[in-house]
This record gives sequence, structure tokens and C-alpha cells, in this order.
Amino acid sequence: MTSCRYIILFFFLLSFSAQSQEFTQLNAAEIKLALQKLNVVGSVLYIAAHPDDENTRLLAYLAKEKKLRTGYLSITRGDGGQNLIGSEQAELLGLIRTQELLAARKIDGAEQFFTRANDFGFSKSAEESLKFWGKEQILEDIVWVIRNFKPDVIITRFPEDARAGHGQHAASAILAREAFVAAADPRRFTSQLAKVQTWQAKRIVWNTSNFGGGNNSTSPEQLKINVGLYNPLLGKSYGEIAAQSRTNHKSQAFGSASQRGDFTEFFNHTAGSRAQADLFEDINLTWDKFKGGKIISVLISQTEKQFDANAPYKSIKPLLKIKRLIEETGQTIKFAEADALILACAGIWFEMNSIEPYYAIGDSIPVHLQAISRLPKDFKHQIAISESLSNQRDIILEPNKGISINSKILFSKKLISQPYWLRSQNALGYYSVDNPDEIGLSENKALFSAHFTVRIGDQEIKVSRPVVYKYTDQVRGEVYQHIAIAPPVTATLSDKGYIFDGNKAQKISVQLQSFSDNTSGILHPQVPAGWVISPKSINFNIPRKGSIETREFNITPGQSSGGNLVINIKVGDQTFQQGFREIKYDHIPAQVLFPRAEARLEKLDIKTTGKKIGYIAGAGDLVAESLKQIGYEVTNLSTEQVSTANLSSFDAIVTGVRLYNTNQQVKMMQARLLDYVSKGGVLLVQYNVNTNLLLSNIGPYPFKLSRDRVSEETAEVGFVNPEHRILNYPNKITEKDFEGWVQERGLYFTSEADPAYSQILSMNDTGEKANTGSLLVSDFGKGKFVYTSLSFFRQLPAGVPGAYRLFVNLLSK
Repeated sequence: MTSCRYIILFFFLLSFSAQSQEFTQLNAAEIKLALQKLNVVGSVLYIAAHPDDENTRLLAYLAKEKKLRTGYLSITRGDGGQNLIGSEQAELLGLIRTQELLAARKIDGAEQFFTRANDFGFSKSAEESLKFWGKEQILEDIVWVIRNFKPDVIITRFPEDARAGHGQHAASAILAREAFVAAADPRRFTSQLAKVQTWQAKRIVWNTSNFGGGNNSTSPEQLKINVGLYNPLLGKSYGEIAAQSRTNHKSQAFGSASQRGDFTEFFNHTAGSRAQADLFEDINLTWDKFKGGKIISVLISQTEKQFDANAPYKSIKPLLKIKRLIEETGQTIKFAEADALILACAGIWFEMNSIEPYYAIGDSIPVHLQAISRLPKDFKHQIAISESLSNQRDIILEPNKGISINSKILFSKKLISQPYWLRSQNALGYYSVDNPDEIGLSENKALFSAHFTVRIGDQEIKVSRPVVYKYTDQVRGEVYQHIAIAPPVTATLSDKGYIFDGNKAQKISVQLQSFSDNTSGILHPQVPAGWVISPKSINFNIPRKGSIETREFNITPGQSSGGNLVINIKVGDQTFQQGFREIKYDHIPAQVLFPRAEARLEKLDIKTTGKKIGYIAGAGDLVAESLKQIGYEVTNLSTEQVSTANLSSFDAIVTGVRLYNTNQQVKMMQARLLDYVSKGGVLLVQYNVNTNLLLSNIGPYPFKLSRDRVSEETAEVGFVNPEHRILNYPNKITEKDFEGWVQERGLYFTSEADPAYSQILSMNDTGEKANTGSLLVSDFGKGKFVYTSLSFFRQLPAGVPGAYRLFVNLLSK
């Protein structure tokens, strides 16, 4: 019963599911596991706030032991966290963490979804989180995912109260409970009902936990499941699979050790039908609930029992019959699973690749189609493949004879590649998404896909695969990444913000990159009213695609304190305003985006002392680059240089964020650094976290690190000792210097500081006691030691004037 409506719904649901860049080839054990999964008709959705909140062992157990369609809905993309592998912050970190989640899901077998909510940083209450996010719109997103995914059971990671440890954690549980009810209510979010139906999950439960340190929400009377089982087909326990999955969260330093043996998960009832002994109690997870389903179940069981690991193709005939019967039930996901199993049993592989990673709007794109069937010569049906994008028809696949066809396609859409949640200017707490169909997706739908039809005898299998770029790396082997559609030329500014010392002019460099041959045009920069830029425009002519050239402008501040610099790129009769950014790490596919060619210009009343700064990188930040903007000569110091160089040549040395958590060599460096201070130097240590410290004593005198923080970036700041030199030289620090801060004041404040330290500032979040642990200063020998938990790593790149003025004071003798 293949109706037009059925086909439309089929492709809509497939687009809602996660996309893969590469063709996953199943081995015999995985085929057998997939056959077992084909006979289970049920789903479960896990909901939490951030990447790395998910219980990967439970997800692996649900997907690979219970054989359920399993999803993880992360309310945010983790944009407001810290980055342990690089300097990316905010939306760029969110891109990294999105891909880390997708890498984790490939291991544990779950699917990945998101809402529009932005991780705006640590929150101390659910009320604050829901206010920033816009409770109703994020609730609508969750309902949309539930109505699409249709989970039988919903599981939350956190409770709804302070035990969650983070306002966003608690908010995720509140939203999940309300969405459980709203998804079934035809009066809620009625615009969705043109594409999906209401859905009532059987129950929602809280996956309680024992994280240690007195944080134990489990109890003996709760529902229990042993998820530490061993899967002989995979040769791993779910604890081992979970460790591999969780280790993909590399930006959070979540490398995990494998765990083996029994492990009990606990569940507390939240709403719906209460389960007494089994999480899926009173839920029919078999084909019996569908008309004609009993025979489907019998046939799948027979096929699975008779499966020959040495000759998987023998299962093709019964699977073709099963596929026809599944089609009659309207179960689109299971229909796609059957198709995938047939291709796997046949050893059929195909893909379409581009020869370059980037193309300009309107380009013809050369593509390379490859396909092969590994069926034996005596297989009785002929195998033929067609592909509509490149207009290939009925190509016969001879046994184990690969085909390779070159073609060209034209991408006619005037659409530049950009993560869908980053296409528009966004509010603090949520992303703007114009197309409601994209909400929930982990990443963009493919800009263009190859549409394959594989004919086996008289039956057809239709599969769409994204056209991707593939290359061979000498170390990593085959590497896949999405194709990016670019403007003809991009103009990239080196910084998000530029600081001007009074009315002094500054030279700004713009990096031009061409994505077409023979590209010419004009750069037209815009500056704030009253500011002067010279020249007012620059002509360019770039002969080769991929060429990078630099152009320079001189900007002189005007009367206003600042504003935005925007680079307009005129090519022909079109004007573009995009820069270029590529994020590359080995553990995730390369991420390409085209952010607006824009930067903040700030005129700053600032005095500096000293010139030479040594910088020891920690986990990754942009503080060194920010200091160069205000005239400092910054030298990045390696461990060897700290140990051997003449440190007295530096007016101050700064350690990057979390150096004392991430660099094992800090134990050897510490004595040299403190000796430098004692002989008259200034050592400024930026924040570290209180766990996994590599040294117990960071400073010359003892202090401890706590988990205390001030997450309200507008929190009032008091001066404990207004006359202290830190607040008066070379810049007079006032309350005005704490205006315009972003995301937070600081994190992991100090505690129990030795009396030798002066505590400089006092601050607190609403309703809390004043905390004086954000900044410690002490004389040591002839020099000065500074420890700060203030989030300069966010403020300086954002161009916050007062943060610069205070940081300069910390550096000054």
C-alpha cells in the first residue's frame, strides 16, 4: 500500500533521523544483531541538558541489548562549557560538542537530537534557565521531538530540584515531564499537527544516580536494571561500549576506563503508568500489535535463526518478503532497517563523493560515483543500480567488480553552508531557527544527496546518501567531511573584537579567500559613525580558487566609544558579508562555517606598564592574542623554555586556563616560576578546577579551590580593599569596569586562603552570601603572585573594556 502520503512521510521521518557521512558496512555479527532488532518495535528517549550528561551505558544497553530504537535529546549543545582541547568558545564549542555527541552515538547505537536552547553558562536555578531559554518555545521543541520519535518510555537524567546540581539540569527534567503530557494533548502546539500526530508515552522515569560525595539519589525500592551484561555478538559488555562512547567527549576531557561486570541502574517513577518490575512493563514491543504483524515476527525469527555468518546473502530472499510485509504496516523506520539489512547481506556498497571540500554558489560540482556488490556468482538475481542526481540508469553490478563513474552536478540553490542554528542573529538563551522542520536535528540536512535505487530481481531498494568530500590522510586513512557551499570570496577578520588605546589608529588585516577562479570585486568596510577607515575601499582580483590574500585597513577612532566593523564584499552585482572558519580535530569531521565578517571595535582609556609577557598555554584560550592587541609583546613559552630560558626578561608571566589540570610538566615548572616571582617577576595564574589538580600548592602560600562561582555576569562587584594597588595602578578600577561582562563573573573560586594573600573583590549571585575568592594577590620575595578565578578567558576575546583595564593592573609591578 504505497501511497503518495506514505512516501512523503517516509522521507520526512528519515530526514528527522541522524545522518551519516559515510556508508556503514555491517559485519556478520552486526547483521545478526540488526535482525534481532528488526523484531523489536519500540523506542525510548533519554533527556538531559548537555553533551556528556547522557548515561552511555544505559543507552548502549537499551539500543543493543533491548534492541530498542534509542534516542538522546540534549536540550543544549554545550556551548557555555569549557574547552580542554582548544580555544573555541560559545557557538564554536557547541559545534565541536555536537560532533562529539554524534561520534558517541555511533558507538552506543542511539540517535541524537537537540532543541534551540543555548547553554548560556552555569545556572544556579531552573527558573533562571527557563527564563533565559524561553520555557514555552523549548517545551515546544521537546514536544516536536517526542511526536516525531514516538517513544514508549521517556527517561530523564536529573531531578527537578537543587539535587540536580545545575539549573539547566533541573530545567531539563521539568521540561521533559511537561512535554510528556503536552505531546499527547491536541490543544498544545497545534501547528505541529499538520505533520505529526499527538503521542502519549507510557511512562516517564528519572534515572537516579550515585555520583559519590553524598550525592546518592538511588534507593532499594526503586526499579532496577542490570546494565552490565556482556554481548557475545559484539564481544563487549555495555560498560566497555559506554567507555568508548563517552571517550568521544574529548573537549571535556572525558576519557573513560572500561567497566566490566554487573552494574545496576535505578529508576524513580515520575508520571504515567507506574512500572513495578520492568521499565517496559505493559508495553507491546512486538509486531503482534500491527495487522499482519504476527507473520512478520515469525519470518524475522526464522531468518535470524537460519542466518549463516559465512553466507549472509542466503538471508536476502526472506528479507525481501519481510520488507514487503513491513511496507504494508506503514512502519517507515523498520522499512528502512529492512532495506539496510538486505544491502548488508548482499555486501552492496555505494557512495558519491566530490573531489574538493568547498565550492562556490552556482558552481558545477564534479562527483565520483562508486559501487560494488560482493554477492557470489551463483546468486540467482541480477543486481542493478541507478542514481538520479548524476542521471545514471540501470548499471549492472557484476559480482565483486567495482564500478566508478565521474559526472558533474549543478548546485543551483543560492544557499551558503551554515549550521542551521547559526544562520541568524541569536538571543542569549536560544538560537533562532527559521525552518521549523530543522528543529531537533543534530546537524543540517544534506545540501544535496545522491538518490540510489538498487534493483534485486523485481524488487527495488531506494536509499538517499549525502554527497560528501572524501580524501585519504597519510596518518588517518580515509576521511569524510560535508561539502561546503561558499560565497565566491570570504573576508576573515583575525579577532572578534579590537581594542583601541584612546584615539590611536590601528591597522586591521583582512584575509581574503577565493572559492572560484578569477574572482574580482571590491571590499567596502563599514565602521561606527565618526570613526575613520583608510582606504575606504579596496579592489581585489584573485586568479585561483583556494588562494588566500591579505588586505589592510587603518582605523582611527572617533568620538564614540565604539561599535561594529563590518566587511562588505561586492562581487558583480552581489554583496556578501561572510568570513571563513574551519574547525579541525582528528576525532570529529571537519566543521566549516561562514560567520559574518564582523568585529567589535572598542576605544579604551587604558594605561599599560611593561611590555614583555611570557604565556604558558593551558587547556586553550585566546588571552595571549588579546594582550597583543593592546601593545604587549607576548612570547608563548614551552615547558623546556620555562625550564631553561632567562625568565627575568619578562615583565610578567601568565598561565593559561587550567594549566594546573592539564600539563603534567607543571610539576617541573613550578619551582622555576616561583623563583622568578621571588626575584621580582609577576606571575598571574588563571583559573583551574578543583578536581584533578596536578599540584596541591599552586601559589607560594596555601589556598584551596572550591566549586563556588558567580554565574550572573551582571552581579554587583564590591571592593574589599579600595586602596589596594591592584585597583589603582596603572588604571583606576571602578564599578564601571564590571559593566558589559559576558556569561559569568568567574568560576572555581578560591577558599581557605593563607593570610599572606590579599582578597581584592567581593561578589555573589542573587540570594547568596558575598564571596571574596575571585582574586588573590600576594607579595613573594621581590615579586608578585596573582591567582584569579575571574573569567578573563571569555571577557578579553569579547572586547570587554573593564576586563582589559583590570588585567593590565594584575600584570603591573
